[in-house]
Amino acid sequence: MSKEEIIYGLNPVMEAVRGSRKIFELFVAGTSADKRLEKLLKLAAEKKIPVRQREKGDLSRLCGTEHHQGVALKVEPFPYADLDDVLEELEGNPNGLILVLDSVQDPHNLGALIRSAACSGAHAVVIPKDRAAGVTAVVEKSSAGATETVAVAQVTNISQALESLKKAGFWIYGADGSARSTLYQQDFTGRVALVIGGEGEGIRPLVRKGCDEVVSIPLQGGVNSLNASVAGGIFLFEVVRQRLTVKK
Repeated sequence: MSKEEIIYGLNPVMEAVRGSRKIFELFVAGTSADKRLEKLLKLAAEKKIPVRQREKGDLSRLCGTEHHQGVALKVEPFPYADLDDVLEELEGNPNGLILVLDSVQDPHNLGALIRSAACSGAHAVVIPKDRAAGVTAVVEKSSAGATETVAVAQVTNISQALESLKKAGFWIYGADGSARSTLYQQDFTGRVALVIGGEGEGIRPLVRKGCDEVVSIPLQGGVNSLNASVAGGIFLFEVVRQRLTVKK
């Protein structure tokens, strides 16, 4: 396993520099009047991070893409959270919110889902180790740096993870387009875990069995299903809407 990885893009790099990961070097292509780059360089100086000037083409080769916005960061590999630690931290919190992803394979979808989870105030995202996307530079770029702000737990078995969540007092809702009951008929107060299935297949049968409720998003024509990251965002923000309404 590699002892270092490359993160690129202004937001992911800025969030990583602000975060707690060990940082080896910051690479910058050319000089820029961009205020955000100025802010990043100031922060790097404060944290005594070595800064190396590179040509844009060199950065593209280093990142494996041209979409690096002129910055790249060499850091330690992504530190996954431990689900037991997450649940321990949530002890005494009556309103835990966790997003569980069953076999999401597209790194852009994973990044977008982590970003939505962070923006909705979710406490963690749970992903499987096998047959699913892990957190990579592409995911970190797609999440706009949100991977640094929300815990991502990688587990061996999603069904077992759901059992652990149930023991910790979570009610498990699975998203399934064929379910008769819709998300707008649910009470999302209290401890909630939302399960979103992978592209095409949806939630696997065994994982579906582990859900307390299976609910759908009512579609009004068009194609017959939503992109996984869009569905996840709709579910997360229905939870947010209900909780804000209850607070009033």
